Amino acid sequence: MRNISLILKQISRLLVIVVCFASLGNTAYAQDPAKGEALFKSSNCGSCHKIDIRMTGPALGPTIASEPDENYLIKWIQNNQALIAAKNPKALTIYNQYNQSQMSVFTNLSDQDVKDILGYVKAEWKKVEDAKKAAPAGAAGAAAADSGPSNVMVFGLIGVIVIAFLIILVLNRVIGTLERLLLQKQGLLPEDLEEDETGKPKVDRLATVKILAKNKKFVFFVVLCGVIGLGSWTWVTLWNTNVHQGYQPVQPIKYSHQLHAGAMKIDCQYCHSGAYKGKNASIPSLNVCMNCHKVVKTESPEIQKIYNALGYDTQTQKYDSTKQKPIQWVRIHNLPDFAYFNHSQHVKVGGIRCQTCHGQIQEMQEVYQYSPRVRKVSLLIFNR
Repeated sequence: MRNISLILKQISRLLVIVVCFASLGNTAYAQDPAKGEALFKSSNCGSCHKIDIRMTGPALGPTIASEPDENYLIKWIQNNQALIAAKNPKALTIYNQYNQSQMSVFTNLSDQDVKDILGYVKAEWKKVEDAKKAAPAGAAGAAAADSGPSNVMVFGLIGVIVIAFLIILVLNRVIGTLERLLLQKQGLLPEDLEEDETGKPKVDRLATVKILAKNKKFVFFVVLCGVIGLGSWTWVTLWNTNVHQGYQPVQPIKYSHQLHAGAMKIDCQYCHSGAYKGKNASIPSLNVCMNCHKVVKTESPEIQKIYNALGYDTQTQKYDSTKQKPIQWVRIHNLPDFAYFNHSQHVKVGGIRCQTCHGQIQEMQEVYQYSPRVRKVSLLIFNR
C-alpha cells in the first residue's frame, strides 16, 4: 500500500510539472498584437505593405487570413529568399505574381516576434472587416435621413398655396365691390360716372399721371434721376467687365487645398512648380498626384477619378494607355489678353507669397478667385 501511495504522489508531481510547462509554453508562444505593432513599425513593414490595400507587396490582412500554415508565414517573413531558392511552390507563386520584386529578409526577427506581428495584422484586419459589415447599415440610415420630404408633403404644400391664392383673389373682388357700394352710399361716387358692361364705374387711371406730366419740376427731377442712375449703372458695368472675383466653378475632381496645403503642409510649388521657374504656375500633371497616391490608396471616389484618367489598375499596379483620358479642369484665374504677368518675377525675384494674390488657399475646400484682378490691386502690392 505504501508503494502505491508513493507512486500516486510521483504521478501527481509529474502532472503538476507538465501543466506548468504547458502553461509556460502557451504564454511564450501567445501572440501579442501590441508588441507586433511596435515590431511592424520599427521593421518598416509599412513602407511596402498595408493591412487592407495592395502596395508594393500584397495586402497583409487577406493574405495572412487565407494562409493556414503559420510556419510557412514565419519562414517567409524571416527569409523569403531561402524559400524561393528551395523552389517552394507558394513562395514562387507570390514571387512571380509581384514581378519578382525582392522582399527584404528579417533574420533578426525570432519566431515569437513574427507571431506577434501576425497577431497585430490579424487584429487590424478584423477591425477592417467589422467596419465593412457595419457600413451598409450606416449608409442605409443616412440614405433614409437624406431622402428629403415625401411626395404627400410636397403636393400638400402646393395645394395650400393654390387655395390661399384663390382666397386672396375672391377677397380682393369682394373688398372692391364693398368699397364701391360704400362710396355710392356716402355720395362720393359721381352719379354721372359711366359704367362698363359689368356695372362697375369707369375710372381714368391715367389722370394722376397726366397731372404729373404737366409739372415741369417733376419732369426735370425724373429725367435727372434717370441720367444719374443710367450713368452709375454704365460706370459699374464697365468697371466690373471681365472681373470675376468670387468665381468658384465646380471642378471635375474635388481637390481640397485645405487638406493638402493646409493639413498636410504640402508646399504649393511641389505641384505648381512653374510658379518659381516660369511665366505660368501650371496645372500639375497626374503623375505628380501619383507620386503620393500610388502609395496612399484611401478609398475615395475622387482618387478613383485620377486612377481612371490614367488607366491605372490598383490591383496589378499597371497602366493601360487605351483607357487614359484627360482631366478637363475649369480655369479660374484668367487675365485679359493685354495684361502680362510672370509668376517667377513675383515669386522668385519679388518674394511674394501665393496667399497675397490667391488668398488663404490652404483654408479653401474649393478654390475660388480671391482677388478682383484689377490694376489697383497690383499697385497696392507693389507699394508695400
